[in-house]
Amino acid sequence: MRLRVPRCGPRGIHSLRAKLTLANVALLALGIVAATAISLMTARHYLLDRIDSELLATRSTLQNAGFSMRQIESLGELGIAMDEFAGSGAEPLPSASGSVLVAVDRTGRPVPLGPLKPTSRQRAVAAGVDDPSALAAEAEPRDIDVEGTPYRVTAARLSDGPVVLIAHSTDALHEGMAKALKLDLAFGTLLLALLACLTLFSVSRRMRPLEDMVETSSAIAEGDLTRRVPSSREATLEVEQLRLSLNSMLHQVELAYRTRERSAAQLRRFVADASHELRTPLAAIRGYLQLYDKGMLNDPDQRKRAWERVLAEADRMGRLVDELLCLARLDQQPELRFRNVDISRLVRDAAEDLRIQQPERPVTVTADGALLVRADESGLRQVLGNLVGNARTHTPVDAPVHLGVEREDGVVRVCVRDKGPGLAQEDAIRIFDRFFRAGGGAGSGLGMAIVQGVVKAHGGEVVVDTAPGEGLRVTVTLPT
Repeated sequence: MRLRVPRCGPRGIHSLRAKLTLANVALLALGIVAATAISLMTARHYLLDRIDSELLATRSTLQNAGFSMRQIESLGELGIAMDEFAGSGAEPLPSASGSVLVAVDRTGRPVPLGPLKPTSRQRAVAAGVDDPSALAAEAEPRDIDVEGTPYRVTAARLSDGPVVLIAHSTDALHEGMAKALKLDLAFGTLLLALLACLTLFSVSRRMRPLEDMVETSSAIAEGDLTRRVPSSREATLEVEQLRLSLNSMLHQVELAYRTRERSAAQLRRFVADASHELRTPLAAIRGYLQLYDKGMLNDPDQRKRAWERVLAEADRMGRLVDELLCLARLDQQPELRFRNVDISRLVRDAAEDLRIQQPERPVTVTADGALLVRADESGLRQVLGNLVGNARTHTPVDAPVHLGVEREDGVVRVCVRDKGPGLAQEDAIRIFDRFFRAGGGAGSGLGMAIVQGVVKAHGGEVVVDTAPGEGLRVTVTLPT
């Protein structure tokens, strides 16, 4: 069953890139709000401190210099005239743009200074102060509202007793702060939009390796086990570590899957080969047993011949089962018992066995001295026994056989050569196939497959050189 991995869907609000973008924008927005608030509060405090300093300096001058009401009248007349000039709609003078000077009596009502009566703004300033005497005793100015305009006001007591109110408008300060706030908000909005675009672009680039991982997982889920996550120039250290770990895991998964498929295929082939090869001897044994059961083997010679055939087929089945089990163990890559083995001695023993079995066959050996290799002795004996057995079975008795061993370039080569009929090219290609018999010859057809399996388990290789009429040469190369 194949699992389908969902590919990247619509990039909505729940996507990682959207969440990262929103988080960055939110953090920047908080930073902008905090910076704006701090800067505006600092500017307001600085500007108000300057206005208060001017007011307190004026109050200190009036009090410390010993100004009297008569001296103030002349200054008040000038202040009233400047205030009326500012209220007439003309361009205000610098000193008349925000400062107000008002003399009040004990009840807090403004008093005329000479021939000039108090203006409406002076009356409004006086009306905004409840207790001028208490204000004159305060250390800091206070805020009042004069006809909708904010003012900072303080009071000074003259040497002859009256109180003078000194006020300064803060409307320009608030207007400036409002303009600065609008400018900060506009600039902050533009900055947030720019950050959102840059974050989306950056996150998309950084997440490209993750999208490659999703695509690779989807391809693997659809059956392509060879896919791997490609490297990316935009990958961070953590993403690169994840890519390497994922590729390593995928490699292990592929190996496990291939191993399972190979084991299943080997099991199916083993069962198929065994059933195919065992069918013939089982059929022969069953046939003779049926003949015996039906009483059709009355002649003692027939019974003896049937019994010999049953034994021969049973031996053949035993050999087939042993050879199939040997191939099955080789397919499972068993642990061989490696130790120092004198390969020259094994070659001489195999040649001696062939001389005993076929005394009339010419056998020559080139294996003088000792030549040690790290190998499994029983496996090498089986290889040499199968190669010599093929020469004994498939070549005429008078065909010479030569066995040789030599060390060359860090490897050991074992050669078994006969002067038999040889093989055609199409047969030589299939010589290592299981149950392959050239020309329908005798044997189980598993000998060369076992030779190849044992040699591969040793990390070596087997090469066959043959041609019709030129005999067969098998060279086994083993690492030293």
